[in-house]
Amino acid sequence: MIEPSSSEDESETESDFSSLQPDSRGLCLPPGYQLPPGRRSSCSPRHGTSANNTVTNNSFGIAKNSKSRNSVLSNGSIPSLTSNNVHRTSGSTTKRPSSPTPSLETVKPPEKALSEEAEEEERKLRMQIYVFVLRCVAYPFNAKQPTDMARRQLKMTASQLESYKNRFSAFLRGELAIPTDEAFCNAVEHYFNVFLRSLRVEKMVKSGGASASDFREVFKKMIEKRVRSLPEIDGLSKETVLNSWLSKFDSITRGDEDGRKGASRISAAMSEMTLGKEELYNMFQQILGIKRFEHQLLYNAMQLDNADEQAAVIRRELDRRCAHAETMAKQKKLPKFLHKEMESMYLEELNSQVQMLMHNLDSLPVSRGGVESRYSLHRLKKNQKEHIARALKIVKWTHNNALLEGSDDQELTLSKNDIALSFNIEVTVIEVQNLKNLDGNKIVYCTMEVDGGEKLQTDHAEASKPVWDTQGDFQTSQPLPVIKVKLFTENTSMLSLDDKELGRIVLSIQPNFPRHQQWHNMTVVGQKGKDNTKDQLRIKLKILMDRPQNVKNCGYLFGCGKNVWKKWKKRFMVLIQVSQYTFAFCSYREKKSDPAELMQLDGFTVDYSEPQPGMEGAKFFFSAVKEGDSVYFAAENECERSAWITALVRATGQSYRPEAPSKGKSNSMLAKGDTRKSGMDEFINADVLSFNHASLFKKLQHLTLEYRLNDSYSCLGWLSPGQVFLLDEYCARYGVRGCLRHLYYQFALLDKADLGFLIDPTLLHYSFAFCASHIHGNRIDVLERCNVPDGIGTVTQEEKEKFEGVKERLRNLLEHQITHFRYCFPFGRPEGALKATVSLLERVMREEKNEVMMKDIVTPVAPDDVCKVVKKCLEAGALVNYDKISAYAQVEDDGYDGEKMCPAKRLENVIRLAELCCEVLQQNEEYHADAFSWFENVMKEHAEMFWSMFLVDMNAALEIQPPDTWDSFPLFQIINDYLRTCDSLKNGKFHTQLCDLFAPQVIRYVDLMESSVSQSIQKGFEKEKWDPHGNGCGTSEDIFWKLTALQNFITDLHWPDAEFAEHLDYRLKLLAADMVEQMVKRSVQAFEASMQKGKRDAGYVLPSDVCVMINVVVDCEDKVKLIQLHRFTMKQADKLTRVQNDNNPYHHDVPGLVEKALSGFNTLLNERFSGILENTLNSLARYDETNLLSSFFSFTTSVKSQKPGQDLALPFVTFVRTNQQRLREKVNSDDFVSDFFEVWYKRIMKQLAVWLTVRSTQLHIFQLVTLVTVVKKTYKAFLLEGLMPGDLETKDYETVKTRLKVEETTASMGENSHFLTDSINDKSDVEDD
Repeated sequence: MIEPSSSEDESETESDFSSLQPDSRGLCLPPGYQLPPGRRSSCSPRHGTSANNTVTNNSFGIAKNSKSRNSVLSNGSIPSLTSNNVHRTSGSTTKRPSSPTPSLETVKPPEKALSEEAEEEERKLRMQIYVFVLRCVAYPFNAKQPTDMARRQLKMTASQLESYKNRFSAFLRGELAIPTDEAFCNAVEHYFNVFLRSLRVEKMVKSGGASASDFREVFKKMIEKRVRSLPEIDGLSKETVLNSWLSKFDSITRGDEDGRKGASRISAAMSEMTLGKEELYNMFQQILGIKRFEHQLLYNAMQLDNADEQAAVIRRELDRRCAHAETMAKQKKLPKFLHKEMESMYLEELNSQVQMLMHNLDSLPVSRGGVESRYSLHRLKKNQKEHIARALKIVKWTHNNALLEGSDDQELTLSKNDIALSFNIEVTVIEVQNLKNLDGNKIVYCTMEVDGGEKLQTDHAEASKPVWDTQGDFQTSQPLPVIKVKLFTENTSMLSLDDKELGRIVLSIQPNFPRHQQWHNMTVVGQKGKDNTKDQLRIKLKILMDRPQNVKNCGYLFGCGKNVWKKWKKRFMVLIQVSQYTFAFCSYREKKSDPAELMQLDGFTVDYSEPQPGMEGAKFFFSAVKEGDSVYFAAENECERSAWITALVRATGQSYRPEAPSKGKSNSMLAKGDTRKSGMDEFINADVLSFNHASLFKKLQHLTLEYRLNDSYSCLGWLSPGQVFLLDEYCARYGVRGCLRHLYYQFALLDKADLGFLIDPTLLHYSFAFCASHIHGNRIDVLERCNVPDGIGTVTQEEKEKFEGVKERLRNLLEHQITHFRYCFPFGRPEGALKATVSLLERVMREEKNEVMMKDIVTPVAPDDVCKVVKKCLEAGALVNYDKISAYAQVEDDGYDGEKMCPAKRLENVIRLAELCCEVLQQNEEYHADAFSWFENVMKEHAEMFWSMFLVDMNAALEIQPPDTWDSFPLFQIINDYLRTCDSLKNGKFHTQLCDLFAPQVIRYVDLMESSVSQSIQKGFEKEKWDPHGNGCGTSEDIFWKLTALQNFITDLHWPDAEFAEHLDYRLKLLAADMVEQMVKRSVQAFEASMQKGKRDAGYVLPSDVCVMINVVVDCEDKVKLIQLHRFTMKQADKLTRVQNDNNPYHHDVPGLVEKALSGFNTLLNERFSGILENTLNSLARYDETNLLSSFFSFTTSVKSQKPGQDLALPFVTFVRTNQQRLREKVNSDDFVSDFFEVWYKRIMKQLAVWLTVRSTQLHIFQLVTLVTVVKKTYKAFLLEGLMPGDLETKDYETVKTRLKVEETTASMGENSHFLTDSINDKSDVEDD
């Protein structure tokens, strides 16, 4: 992602430590907060192993100069370092002696000492933040981990991208065993070249905004268009093809990756959704750079595993916040607000927040705690929101009024009926000893009962081995119950109803009763007054009495009070938690479920006390005192007293921590571990209200965001559920204002965006909308909480100023991203980000306009105003995109030098640049145009601006081209093919300019082609030798090639102007018509000349040049159909206003001319072949009886020939067959040959019929034999050439056949009948002689 400009410096901008001056941005440390003794030089700030924990000095405004360490600035800034608490390195009042070895530095330079001090302050600051974080994690009562957040994908790293490239390259080389086809290979090659090798994708990966899912979605979008363009295949749907290609894509991306890695990634993603306490502790240790042993010290010292201690800490914090609000109201130390009226509203908000926190805490069940609380987080009640709303309605700031007036709230008074306890008791009877007065085979068993309730019985055992180990479970509401265990033996007497009781034991127990197995002496029935100590009956019992969670402590105490327990005596006391804010201190008697007396601990302060006169029985005293009441207690040992004081301090919620009278002894319950030596006590005991929690939260949120952006997830600035939970809890617990929280977050996100990180604009929009709603007083929660009718909440001057800074920086960022949309959101990823950016820009402009016009935020901004800004950004974006594409094209050409480059190379580069421009605009239309669909024609104007800059380079390249060069036409075709398919750019400004630029060149090219064709016709046919070449002769092939090239050129132009395109089509057809006419005429002339040559007898063979002439005309006929000249009329040609030469006008019927030429060829050939038959018949006429020499010819023929009559028939038949074969082999048109054969055959039969008709007398035997042979073999020859019998058996054929039959009959009865070797009726094949 391209880094946006960050010229505007905000108040949060990090600066060098040496240039800092004290201001109000610092964080507040507790009074007396300084380095632990002995750790000033040895301690260093903790940083995580990753770069996300690295921050600059004073990243969050730690001041360089400071005031007294005991003062806290009124605006919440940090008491900074002075000469009183910083190592003095230079300028000291006491001079140090010079070093004996001046070459060695013995004094640290001031800069290094100052840096070490700053690092130490940074370490302490992070440690203090971690203390607050631990409390939020240990006992959350306001927030819970969200479960509806979008699941983030794993981040694509640079190494993974390189691995992807290698795998796809191997696939294209055929090294992967993945079945594929040509279409899929083409799609993968396009994806590899366009997407994977893109520099924009590399930047997106470096920005942390790319995931494997993004790569797959881009491939899917690329192939969807390809699959839709594929032809339909029966039985194979396109959806199936798409899924198959995606499956192959997954196979390529996985490669040889172990399947277990995928499972580990899934588990890692699931672990991100819900985190336990230990995971949260570990995460924030890395975020804040806390060592593990430091966490352990804090964990033990803060008693994070003790829910009661954490609840007590919260109660003390809330009490301090109430007192702090009262102090602020009295001293008028309030933040600066936009309006004076907001000061009273601010106090109401403070008290409302405290009341809400109290209610949240009180809504948690009091039974929370135990071992599991360390590993699980609290869940708020489902109806907690309803409880909160109801509580807020009840409060309605009568409490606030009472607070401001100094009056007390009415306390809730508890009664005995409000106290309910439930104890679980486990009694295990193990064995009995000294059972000697009973036979060994007797059956014994025990019974047990609690408080006279249900009795339970053990199994039976023999008296010789009375062992049971049987447990009985009981439940009671008495803190001091009585357990009875009796031993019985079965009475075998038939008259006895009950078993015999051998002994019993009665025990009074309490929750502190020993939990291990113990032997107890039983009272034996019937042995009263006897000393049986040595052989006394004993029973071994194990008794467990579980203490309920709401019982915080119990035991015997001596006590005496003013209002309760007025007599000093020993009582069994129980500390009971009724709710999170209500505790009762009760005394119980044995076997009683209700307390004898109780004291509600609200308002009491517990402390150690000196022994009181007249109060004996115990030595370790402590007291509980409040206005108008006091109670003294005494325990039997120091441990019991410490335990009671700890429990009571938690219950009262007092901020005062009692100190034991004996010095040197630390309260182990209040501080586990030696925290003083480790320097942790100052962080744990720091006053919460002495900190500026907004600044602390800013630091925490900043470090959390850094950690999040550098983890393994493509988060786009969104925090994980665990991080959101912690920050929510921190804000709610420590009163961080929501607007400040989001303002700090926006500044942090904008800083990261300036550094190149990819931030989700939806996240920015959500945060910005929250702040805007707060600034304008339209937050619903503000309205409900403050009940302000005009909708104005409290807005501080700081919030207003920061909001203005965010708004300015945000608009600059958004305009930059829209300008660089191709590089900020490559290939439309993240999905919908560009559209969200435009939406956020509209929201920011709405805020600016409403602020100027003093309108409400719900008033929308005019669409034209947003459109103007977007249009301006896209105009600048066109320049950015073209500059980068142009630079990229120059980088690909290593020897690029625009001034020294030859024209051909310059044109080649412009063509390459045009291809890149078309690809860029196509990608913009495919991936980015949807984001600007709200604004009409902005993308069209962006493209026109883009092409206008290309037009400059194109004109510069075309100007240096030599005249009459046609290498620039591919440039036109590339651009025109893209523009004509783009509806928004078709026939647009650039398209029109392009056509106007190339139209003269097209006309010039067509003119030169016409001239070339004319010269080829004139000179080519003059030198033509009519040798076969292709479909015709050499001249015709050259002319038709030029015609085809011209036609393809005009077709490939796809000229957008219909009139000019029609003009080109007309010129092409005119040229073709003229060309065909000239070739046909030249061919006819040559054909006629050739027909005058050659022999006239049966030995004539059709020359090959005649066949070539026929082929030329046939080829002209085919080209006429291809160019559709049969639709071309003279009327259409007249539209061109072409000046025609009267001596050589264009032919108005080219197809008719071709047809006439072919018909003429047919006629000339038939005339020539008919002449040969005529000569044969003339030779046969010598045997006519009317001829005087007929007898002589008959005699000579009979003497010379063994088969009379064949000497004339066979040469003619050979002539027919030879020329038939010649035509079939040499002429390319089967239609022409078939038509010619049909006409030729009919003409032969016509000639024979006429010849026979003229001779009415009987034929000579030689004539008869010759005609029979000619007729039969001719019939067969044409039948073999494909003529149908119906076409062959014409009327003339039947006439000839009938006459020959008659002649055969007559001749068979004469003396020359032996010459009749064949008959006209014979259907068998005739052998060729």
